[in-house]
Amino acid sequence: MNYLGIGVSPGNVPVYDGNNLKVIDRRVRVTELVLRCIIFGLAILGAILIGTDKQAKVIFSIEKIAKFTDMKALVLCRFLVIANGLAAAYSLVQVLRCILSMIRGTVLFNKPLAWAIFSGDQLMAYLTLTAVAAAAQSAVFAKLGQTELQWMKICNMYGKFCNQVGEGIASSLIVSLSMIVLSAISAFSLFRLYGNSKGKGNAM
Repeated sequence: MNYLGIGVSPGNVPVYDGNNLKVIDRRVRVTELVLRCIIFGLAILGAILIGTDKQAKVIFSIEKIAKFTDMKALVLCRFLVIANGLAAAYSLVQVLRCILSMIRGTVLFNKPLAWAIFSGDQLMAYLTLTAVAAAAQSAVFAKLGQTELQWMKICNMYGKFCNQVGEGIASSLIVSLSMIVLSAISAFSLFRLYGNSKGKGNAM
């Protein structure tokens, strides 16, 4: 007997219809692929915006060029550039895995691979979120200054420079939030494997 795509096993254990599982799995995989592509693009964008940011300004007949590597207040932005580079490289590998999985039509992967993806997503989520928080704190110092550390209000002199750093941090924030969503998806995929194993054990 089947009601709304849910069957009843001989042991009275609810079992989801195979077609419904395939539809859910397909939607999850498409969502994962889209998110990983977004992360890849925005991580590269964020790294480029911050890494290539500079502005020249003439002060008392002396040209001074602002770079994030030269600004003490923005020293933590280096960590964000590195984190974005790692996130982009990791996402590229995962995008290729997702495409290959969709071409092959693989519904579920093995537990060791699922654990590796789950752990990698968790690590990248923590890394990008920490990097964004540190860079945002540096940006606040650059905007407001820090008299105790003798850090000037850089944005008063280098407005364009600070705006581009802000755009890079905003892109990185979307990357970190997307990584958090991906961590939830990979957790769902991982623990679903254990749910399937348990269901098979009860059916036997």
